[in-house]
Amino acid sequence: MARRLRVAVVGSGPAGLYCAQILTEDADRDVTVDVFERLPTPFGLVRYGVAPDHQKIKSIVASLAETFESPRVRFLGNVTVGSDVTIEELRARYDAVVLASGAPLDRRLGVAGEDLTGVLAARNFVSWYSGHPDADFDTSLLDVERAMVIGVGNVALDVARMLVRTPDELRRTDVPEHVIEVLAGHAVREMLVVGRRGPQFAKFTNKELVELAAVDSADVIVAPEELLLPEAEQARVAAQPAVKRLLASLQKIAGREPYGRDRRIRFLFDRTPVEFLGDTTVTAARLARTTDPTIVEDLDTGLILPAVGYRSTALSGVPFDDSSGTIPHRDSRVLDRDAQVSGLYVVGWAKRGPSGVIGTNRLCASETVAAVLEDAATLLERDRPDEPIDTLLQARGVTVIDWHRWQLIEAAEARLGAEHGRDRVKLYDRELMLTAAGVGGTPAS
Repeated sequence: MARRLRVAVVGSGPAGLYCAQILTEDADRDVTVDVFERLPTPFGLVRYGVAPDHQKIKSIVASLAETFESPRVRFLGNVTVGSDVTIEELRARYDAVVLASGAPLDRRLGVAGEDLTGVLAARNFVSWYSGHPDADFDTSLLDVERAMVIGVGNVALDVARMLVRTPDELRRTDVPEHVIEVLAGHAVREMLVVGRRGPQFAKFTNKELVELAAVDSADVIVAPEELLLPEAEQARVAAQPAVKRLLASLQKIAGREPYGRDRRIRFLFDRTPVEFLGDTTVTAARLARTTDPTIVEDLDTGLILPAVGYRSTALSGVPFDDSSGTIPHRDSRVLDRDAQVSGLYVVGWAKRGPSGVIGTNRLCASETVAAVLEDAATLLERDRPDEPIDTLLQARGVTVIDWHRWQLIEAAEARLGAEHGRDRVKLYDRELMLTAAGVGGTPAS
């Protein structure tokens, strides 16, 4: 009698959960999946990367949570693969291991002064306002009049928008109360959004731009000269409907008079940062025109948030391509040099780089699952111990948060929300999460 295919998925973001979902959606397929997550909470960047005021996008959580309704899928939260358990130990106990570890590092600009206090990746700010338990953001950095985000993707617009949201607007989200208190009283009056190329190369969507332009608490400003395109670019843009719509929205913003609001969000294009100035703390950014580097300007600022993309990080025991910041693979199968690593697969940003939207991960997961199932007969020929991973984790004293305990955390967040007249308020402290889960401090009810 053929034995059951046992699969481990490392990472509980959309890519990993789509893999678990697809692997177990066929009732006749004899597969079990254990989903490992280093945080006590599932859902990855949907919980900690999607802006809190984008509740429609965050509603994807309900769909992802359905994955764990299957008795063949388990959540093992608060388990760090690499220290609590190694990749080698997972490979020994599972027929297949799927790496869905995402892209937890930030790309650097490579600019002099990048290590000054006050220059830090936008992800730090995003993690803080999203209630990430490992967030490390010094809120005193918001005691400046002008801040700058470098990058023109959706994350850059999220950062700018969150800095001007009113407390009432923020209380319609699950943002922690201490974050709202800081955002209600910060000193930033102008946020510069800096694009290194022209507006035709902006990566944010038109929908995001329109939403930003509609905020009531800030003037959104684009000077008409920022939108002038070289003649050679005009024909190319005319042939791209999405770019045309984006430029039309920018031109609409440029054509309206400022309302004289207390805060401003201003777009600058064709500016490349060449140096950040200051002794120990940043005081200004030196920007050069990308198309004419002889034109240089210094803009005073005490907070610079580069939002220029993410990259994956190497996992012990897993091959890694440092140049691309991804795990090398062929058809989702991990490669060591040019040889396939038996039973090891990759999905999501760790596989293809930080690109696409949440839905892109569904197709990516389908490709990875197809590779696993194609290899299943060979994988099942290999001897592996029947000892469950639980025995090893228990022997090491690892506190595992299963799906039931995660639901206790959810319930605690709903209760905290009710106390503040809100639907939900995130727990942002790991110890509070564990206490809510009934495995630390006061047991949960």
